[in-house]
Amino acid sequence: MEDDVLLTPGHLISLAARGFARLSEARLKPLGFGVGHLPVLVALQNGKASTQRELARFAKVEQPPMAQMLARMERDGLIERTPHPDDGRSSRIVLTKAAQARMPDAIETLFKGNRDAMDGFTKQESAQLVALLTRLLANLDQITSAEPSSPTS
Repeated sequence: MEDDVLLTPGHLISLAARGFARLSEARLKPLGFGVGHLPVLVALQNGKASTQRELARFAKVEQPPMAQMLARMERDGLIERTPHPDDGRSSRIVLTKAAQARMPDAIETLFKGNRDAMDGFTKQESAQLVALLTRLLANLDQITSAEPSSPTS
């Protein structure tokens, strides 16, 4: 079985990620959030970022897709932009009161989805999976940061 590409960690993790994304999207939609909003919402709520550049870095996405997402989130009443006090060229981004009010329900919805998906796993198995995935992500970050960027056509 070790030569079955469909049983490799990369493929199985990809399937699991897509499954989690579908589950989260369906459960977050009634709250007015999308799964793609999560890194931005969490970063803004926790004070880890407040500008488009910081949010893009935090979410590990390029600036143009982040700009598009922020425009949609602003249109949907999830964020507000105000002039940045230290940099007149950028905006400070904050959650709207409506988004802040719905965040606890969104977080609980996500935790419940994780609990549902981990049904039958012991606490020790869940902790081990998190530790293994954290190590895997660190390895992937190290590999991708060490490799030269491929030329775009």
